[in-house]
Amino acid sequence: MTVDLRVPWPDDFAKRYWSAAADGVLLIQRCARCGLHQFYPRAHCVHCLAADPEWIEARGRGTLFAFTVVHRVPNPDAAPETPYVFAVVELEEGVRMTCNLLGAEDRELRCGEPVRLSMRRQGDWALPCFELESSSQGGSR
Repeated sequence: MTVDLRVPWPDDFAKRYWSAAADGVLLIQRCARCGLHQFYPRAHCVHCLAADPEWIEARGRGTLFAFTVVHRVPNPDAAPETPYVFAVVELEEGVRMTCNLLGAEDRELRCGEPVRLSMRRQGDWALPCFELESSSQGGSR
């Protein structure tokens, strides 16, 4: 049994982010005034408070910043999905985001390992996840 991923119902502000994700694109924001990036999306720059940061496509590469392997979940319907790796990834653009790290549950993980974007489809939606670069190059899992 596969558990449905619950994706937030996008408001007008978040529609662009989720629509891009469904097309396999990870969007983050960059401030036109100070040039710094941010994630999660907001209506203003968190660095200089300028309004309306622009949406840009992230390169989809980064490093594993922190992680935990989840073996027990409070919702029994989600139990078939365990174990899974819940991670914080630092993108090349400098922002950090939480995500699932796919295909790494049985590996010895180390912070600093390179990762790449891997969208996980869920019906009409896609959830940005990551996987280890070594997984795409025939490395061990």
